[in-house]
Amino acid sequence: MPRKFIKRFMPNHEVIKRQKALKIFGNVLYNPNLWCLNRRSAAGAFAVGLFMAFVPLPSQMIMAAGLAILFGVNLPLSVALVWISNPVTMPVLFYFAYKVGAFCLSTPTQPFHFELSWQYLSEQMSTIGPPFLLGCLLCAAIASIAGYFGIRGLWRYSVVRSWQQRSLR
Repeated sequence: MPRKFIKRFMPNHEVIKRQKALKIFGNVLYNPNLWCLNRRSAAGAFAVGLFMAFVPLPSQMIMAAGLAILFGVNLPLSVALVWISNPVTMPVLFYFAYKVGAFCLSTPTQPFHFELSWQYLSEQMSTIGPPFLLGCLLCAAIASIAGYFGIRGLWRYSVVRSWQQRSLR
């Protein structure tokens, strides 16, 4: 069940291999383990993708691809899961991460007003930077662990249930 469900939403690996941004990885993309879908690779891809979704840097997809190659997990799934933090959801996720970091550091939250200047960015990174980065790290770790064990558990449950249905037939 999870395998069929996930495969419906995965892009074709030939299309992904032709992406210009992924050319930096060279022939490593031709490793068949990066494209297979099993319990280990899917759970690892969820862990990588959910972790990278909370990283507040541009090019999260390329970093997720690099980690997927490093850990040998499903590449398309890990890159696709980064889009949980898309332009619509990113303010909510990062504000939540800031609140988590401020709670952990026991610092009061600062009022938010945005200004597009280097002075504003450097000033804000000194005040809200530490709680924000700590919150991003904690949220990334928790989401990654929950995604890994959640997918492994769901996959196991699906396999056990299909075996039970076969034995009843």
